[in-house]
Amino acid sequence: MTMMANPPSQALSGLETSALLGIVEQAGLAVVTLVENLSEEELLRSRLTRAEVLRQLVTLADSLAQLASTLQTTLPDLGWDDWQGMLGVLHGSPGRALDDALWFASNSLVPATVLWLRVYRKEKPELFRMTA
Repeated sequence: MTMMANPPSQALSGLETSALLGIVEQAGLAVVTLVENLSEEELLRSRLTRAEVLRQLVTLADSLAQLASTLQTTLPDLGWDDWQGMLGVLHGSPGRALDDALWFASNSLVPATVLWLRVYRKEKPELFRMTA
């Protein structure tokens, strides 16, 4: 299921924000686990792993898109522009652009995003608290 970005006029609650950050983190960790020790060729050849990596990347990118208007200045190092650019490719047709996006996101964007989320969880724990 693909999540659509909230309209700019619709602010997210603290609970929605923390839930989406949790989804981003879990999807990122899933990708890191799935691609661990895989070469680009192995990732692109494996139908099951490739499909699951794509599913997790779409979940991650869509969740970040929902958070962008609210948190872009608060969490500036999450690669917002890079993830925004990935959305069209991840939702697009199979081909070389998607292959390149899968590899780049899996090996560059996702690890950086997960690391920054860990930093922000320590610096701004209130954003990650699942309380109403």
